[in-house]
Amino acid sequence: MTDFPKTIDKQTISALPKVTFPGRIFVIDTEDAARRAVDYLNTHVLVGVDTETRPSFRKGQSFKVALLQLSTADVCFLFRLNVIGLPDFLEDFLQNDVLKVGLSLKDDFLMLRRRNKKDPRVGNWVELQDYVSHFGIQEKSLQKIYALLFGEKISKNQRLSNWEADVLSEGQKAYAATDAWACVRIFQFLEELKGKKEI
Repeated sequence: MTDFPKTIDKQTISALPKVTFPGRIFVIDTEDAARRAVDYLNTHVLVGVDTETRPSFRKGQSFKVALLQLSTADVCFLFRLNVIGLPDFLEDFLQNDVLKVGLSLKDDFLMLRRRNKKDPRVGNWVELQDYVSHFGIQEKSLQKIYALLFGEKISKNQRLSNWEADVLSEGQKAYAATDAWACVRIFQFLEELKGKKEI
């Protein structure tokens, strides 16, 4: 059905050029800013989703999800949940009809439920790991799926950084935004491909 390879190895990925989110990034650390961001996102039909949690390096220690990334094709909002919590209106957005695309959503849902009681799974979601399998793609990681489709590498070197830092670094912001945006780009690309095959 498709002309791209179905698997890729780490060595091939390491040689690829690096990609970063090309749009605007907004760090959201007040409820007012969060409301405005949600109002903006509600005008879109597709949003990419990801979360980040401060890593724990001690046995038995864990942290609540610190960051929720919501991205369109050209704007990404980084909601600092460790600062503002998970307000009702933001939870309502996760449960509404706007199509949301993410990867390994089961983990994100688990972490978000620890922040509050509402279950985001009732919303309009696409799990990329399931979606890409319809195109013969055998990979499950975002980095590998993106590399297969676009020949570019998503860097993972900020993954274990402190997501509860007082100020997020430029590297952290770019990393977080790229992951959420990549979900949008993958979904749009494959939807267009599917549309061409059906013509």
